[in-house]
Amino acid sequence: MVAAPSDDPHCPQWRSSCLSPTEEQEQDNGQPGRAILEEPLKDRLLQEEALVDKIRTMSVLEKNVVLDTIHHCIKEQTQLIWKEVADTGIQELLAPLNLELKQPLEKTFLFHVFGLILRETTDQELVRRHLADLLELSHQSSSQREGIAATIGIASSSHLQAVWALLEHLGRTRFLRTAFMSPECPQPDPDRHWRWVSSTCLLCYGQMALHAPEQILPWVDNIISRMVYYFSCSCYDNILKTSFLSAAIMLTKALRQEDGTQSYKFTQIPDLIQCLLRILQKEPNFLATLFRQKVILVIVKLSLRPSLKPMVKSQILQTCLQTLFVLPPGEKLKSCLPLLDLAPDVMALYKKSMQALDLLLQSFLSENKSMDEMCFLLQHMQPWLQSDKSHERKRAAQTTFLLLQYTVDYVTLTEEATPSLLGHQLGLLVLLWRDKDLVTRSHSRQSVYLLLQLLIQQKGSTEQFILLNKMKNFEAKARRQSEMKCYNVVKALNRSLTVAQHTQLILTLLERLGSHSRPQCDLASQLLLLLLEDRGVKTEQVAEILQGLFQELSSVVFKGVLQTMMKVVTVLGTQYTQETVEVILSLCHPSERQVLPLWKALAGSSRLARRVLTLLYAKLKLRPAGELLRLSQPEELISLLALGTIYELLYTREYKATVRWAFAGILVGLLTQLRYLFELGAADGISDYEEDVLEVRPLSPCRTCLEALKGLFWTTSYWEVFAHLKLLQGWELFEHLETYTEGVTLLARAMAHYDCEVKAVLGQAVISLKSSEERDNIVAILIITEFLNSQDLTQYVSRRTMDSVLSLGLNHPNQLVRAMSLKGLSSTLMHPKKVVLLRGRLAGLLDRFGKPEPKDLMGLMEILGDILHHLGTQGVGAASLKMAQHLLPLFEDEQAPVRGGAISLFGDVLHSGGMKYRPELKTFAFQALVPLLFHLADPCPDVAMNTKLTFLRCAILLKWEFRKELFGKLAWGHGLGAENDIFIYMVESNFGSYHQFLMQALHYLASPHRNLRRTAMKFIGGLLHDYFTDLCFSLKKGDLNVLRKHVEVLRQDPDSMSRRFYHSVLEDISELSQFVTH
Repeated sequence: MVAAPSDDPHCPQWRSSCLSPTEEQEQDNGQPGRAILEEPLKDRLLQEEALVDKIRTMSVLEKNVVLDTIHHCIKEQTQLIWKEVADTGIQELLAPLNLELKQPLEKTFLFHVFGLILRETTDQELVRRHLADLLELSHQSSSQREGIAATIGIASSSHLQAVWALLEHLGRTRFLRTAFMSPECPQPDPDRHWRWVSSTCLLCYGQMALHAPEQILPWVDNIISRMVYYFSCSCYDNILKTSFLSAAIMLTKALRQEDGTQSYKFTQIPDLIQCLLRILQKEPNFLATLFRQKVILVIVKLSLRPSLKPMVKSQILQTCLQTLFVLPPGEKLKSCLPLLDLAPDVMALYKKSMQALDLLLQSFLSENKSMDEMCFLLQHMQPWLQSDKSHERKRAAQTTFLLLQYTVDYVTLTEEATPSLLGHQLGLLVLLWRDKDLVTRSHSRQSVYLLLQLLIQQKGSTEQFILLNKMKNFEAKARRQSEMKCYNVVKALNRSLTVAQHTQLILTLLERLGSHSRPQCDLASQLLLLLLEDRGVKTEQVAEILQGLFQELSSVVFKGVLQTMMKVVTVLGTQYTQETVEVILSLCHPSERQVLPLWKALAGSSRLARRVLTLLYAKLKLRPAGELLRLSQPEELISLLALGTIYELLYTREYKATVRWAFAGILVGLLTQLRYLFELGAADGISDYEEDVLEVRPLSPCRTCLEALKGLFWTTSYWEVFAHLKLLQGWELFEHLETYTEGVTLLARAMAHYDCEVKAVLGQAVISLKSSEERDNIVAILIITEFLNSQDLTQYVSRRTMDSVLSLGLNHPNQLVRAMSLKGLSSTLMHPKKVVLLRGRLAGLLDRFGKPEPKDLMGLMEILGDILHHLGTQGVGAASLKMAQHLLPLFEDEQAPVRGGAISLFGDVLHSGGMKYRPELKTFAFQALVPLLFHLADPCPDVAMNTKLTFLRCAILLKWEFRKELFGKLAWGHGLGAENDIFIYMVESNFGSYHQFLMQALHYLASPHRNLRRTAMKFIGGLLHDYFTDLCFSLKKGDLNVLRKHVEVLRQDPDSMSRRFYHSVLEDISELSQFVTH
């Protein structure tokens, strides 16, 4: 057998793990009652035999005379506190007995003789009369109570029935009367004669059990019931406590001496134990007597007759541990004592009391030699091992160690059991390895080894046995190398514990992560990481571990501990990715921020992050049919949880690269998910979302899907696509099923225009087109059809391949799929000859712009836009320059639809000329900047919205530095602040062009539209104020003359704002004229 390390200098030598047999002697020799302390039966055995012989020879008359004389003598002295009797009459009376009596006689001896005479008397009436007279004496003196009880006990050995009847009568007549007079004992009973009659009765029952062992077994339950009754109904004081304990000790002694005890089932013993526990609970929080030890030793003897129920044993353990562990620390035990005449040896009392506790634990284990019983005992140590007080933890750790050491050395566990609770107890002991007390650390460490040894012995594993020996030897030689030590322990734990025990161990460590003790938190987190890195976790443990970790996450105080826990999640996710993802999805709603750290931890490596996102994508596709959803709530759909999680991860920095990698799959998944939600009728709340409201409100499933779709482009550097749809109000198309297909078409067109993951999305769309789900086919064909106009599509797929792909949809049962497939097959990519025809048609249409008054400009521009779209990859070449030239003047058309159409078409033209004509198109874009800037304030909202997109497209073509910021102001900016920012973005992005902007802006001072005119004034004023120096170098005198001419017109303008502008600018012009010399 392998012993626990014994070279620990901190292991106390005064408290053994196996108690010596002297505890029974201490129980008998140290009783609180003097009758027990003096033990007259043992000291006067020979004298008693002679006395009994003489009594048997006495006549009835002689016996009566002696009894009356003894009773009279006792009665005469009943009001005095005395220790001996000096009555010569008694001595003369006893002289014929030829006894060697001491001078003077002891009072206890008289009671003893009284009892012997009654015992040897056959006259029942004589016995009843004399005992009744004896019980009528005062019960105030302790010697009187003990003497009466001794007499009763001796007499009961021959007259048990009579004695019992007398005590019953005494209880009904005397005790009940005093008890009812003062049930709650608010003050001492004025009748001191009967005040402690209950204590006398208790001693009487104890003496009866002690003196009538042959007859007592059938009477045990009755005796106990009376003892419990008197204890419960009497005023609690030191006398009652002492008497009850003396009676209990005598009862246990009688039971121990009787051979037939084991064949009886005593039903009242739990009630007797409850009374003893009440005594322990009422003990003061200092140690001045052996009461605690004696009560515990009595309980030890009683607990074996019969075996107690677990609930009773639990109460015993809780009370006994409480009464001893809460005592002040060892160094303060003596100072906490009250003032006493003779100060006791406190440490000796403490030692004996703790040894009694050890004996109690050992007796419970010896009664049921199983690991289940061991765990049951250790379970009651748990609150003390977790106590905030160091001395309580120390006592619990020490008691645990001694119990385990005793078990290893002296007990063979007969029943092989694997209680899961053992893992929790191991966890608590391991956590004490960083306790501030050195002794606690040592005991907890050794306790872990002993528990592992018991487990290994049960399994009989030689390999684990050798590992444990190595671990112990290492522990003895290298205590300071904590990491290596922890690794060895972790290895032993992973191989020795069952799955349930291992789970409980991990959960226990998790529970301590929120502790404010940094060493303990560090130890718990490090052990958790080691347990997982050693691949000790099984699949079935993942859910409980993650749930426990999630519950403790919010209470973690230390940043380093939190980081370690995130490593734990990373390790767990690496080993069991699918299970980890499923559990985290089930923890709470994805929008709750406390779950986000777990997802971040799963992005610990790019490989793991990709697996996680792939699983989420797969979960997103788990879409049961509508009729199946009637059996469950839509909110519980796994696809909705995956959707919400993807939405959150889009804005998580750790997943940025992974989202980019999975862009195509996420995009197609979100588009089909949105259509699925429409089919379910779950579109409620999708239009209630307000972007500029800061209040955080939970999003509906449909709104979450749409916001995730938007976020996918915004967070992956494809913000131009997002901006394109935003400024075209295209995202609103996704809010209704009726306009859904239009929204997908517009989105795919923007993606093709900005070359947004065309290859990957096309591949994903082709896969979806082959799906059995109709919604997948619809989304796929809409994307593919629009991608046919992408400039780079031919680099990724051949015409032949596209032909076979599109042909799949010609026989589709859905009309939309068939129509879009046919449209794709008729595109210019599939029929290059159409390009020549369309370009020829385009040239004829452009000639109409040259006419003085072209008819139906709106229809003309609409046709031109369609041709631009269908030419797609082929482009329009040089015609784009001519179109741009014709469209610029239309920006100022009187009809708002014409202005808006021209501005919108101008944006399309800028990107249709191809790389060859891009420089010339940039020139047109530059020329359009000032008009577009002013038309942002166009009185027509539709024109202003079209202008925003075209202005942004000009900025993108000209490659301004702050394009994304510009879009933010265009989309969400309001007021003077936004206007000023847009002005700065434009002017600063075109360094050296200030004078050109100024000259263009002058023409708008005469605009018929008040908004445009005022915007021009602000712009001109801003240029003159902020770029005055630059204008001094770039303007010419001719430019100044033009400036004066346009400003002078405002001098008589009826608009007051125009006149104020004139006066404010006049000074600037005058100052400019001083510096402009050429």
